[in-house]
Amino acid sequence: MSKNSHPEYTIKDKLFAHIEIWRPYTVIWCGLVSLAGACLANGDFPLLTTAILVTIIPMMGWIAGLYLIDFIDRKLDIIQKPHRPIPSGRIKREEAFIFGAFFVIIGFLLTFLLNPINLFLIFIVAVLVFSYAKFTKSRGIIGNLNRGLVTVSAYFFGVFSINLPIPSMTIYIWFFSLVFLIHDTNSNIVGAIRDIEGDKKGGYITIPVKLGIKKTAYVSLLMTIIWFSLVMIFALNSKLLKNEFYLVLIIDLLILISFYLYLFKSMKKYSRKKALNFHKFFVIERIVLASTFIFGIVNLYIALIIFLIAITITSISQYALRDRYEFRKI
Repeated sequence: MSKNSHPEYTIKDKLFAHIEIWRPYTVIWCGLVSLAGACLANGDFPLLTTAILVTIIPMMGWIAGLYLIDFIDRKLDIIQKPHRPIPSGRIKREEAFIFGAFFVIIGFLLTFLLNPINLFLIFIVAVLVFSYAKFTKSRGIIGNLNRGLVTVSAYFFGVFSINLPIPSMTIYIWFFSLVFLIHDTNSNIVGAIRDIEGDKKGGYITIPVKLGIKKTAYVSLLMTIIWFSLVMIFALNSKLLKNEFYLVLIIDLLILISFYLYLFKSMKKYSRKKALNFHKFFVIERIVLASTFIFGIVNLYIALIIFLIAITITSISQYALRDRYEFRKI
């Protein structure tokens, strides 16, 4: 039997390998951003079918992108993370392609139930995901901005699902996309800290590799101050959002303060484990951020149900899978 056949891997092993690639702790975020966009454009919670579609289609696209990223990164992962699904052999390269294509096709077909502009955005996202995975991920701020644009596309996927004429959209719906762009660009920079050793060996020129951890932390703090200031300015001037928005935003601010206190305190004794914890804060915080917009638009009880589902899935999956994906030995 060939070396790559891996007969020791059971169906359970392969199932968990696919779930690891899906990264449920990151997938909910893009669906929630898209739903937030739909709520802002609609001025209320959209039709249930629309809400479901704008949530699950970006999630399918995100998962397809993760298969592509892990496929392209398989040689880099061998250096530092050989336990991951593809380099370990738990998922064959052909499987990654087939499953990624499956999510792309299903998401594409479901998009026909929405606005034609949504179909156009599907192709935009496909180009952005491919360019990130293949070209820009290793190129510092260009790759970080590329990743941020993927999230912005998810936001506009929700916005345009409402069939609202573009001239009738308030300018602040466009402005809020800047918040998601800067936020996710920043999140991607912080996420790269944990991979600094492997990226150096693999020739990736990320922000942490170029600037070091301390300067990267200051860059992250500056970006957070910028996007948080923008969200306050836009929210106060737009008058689109209810008081619940500001109450949940306070929770978001407390999480951010806790994160940066932990970040700057931990830099003296850096470890990959601590670096992963840096990004874990952002994974939870961004669910809160996207939820602030939903709380600011829709019925309190609907917003609370959505938030509890999103934060529960994100928190549990991160607790159960994140360390396994990043550190498990083979």
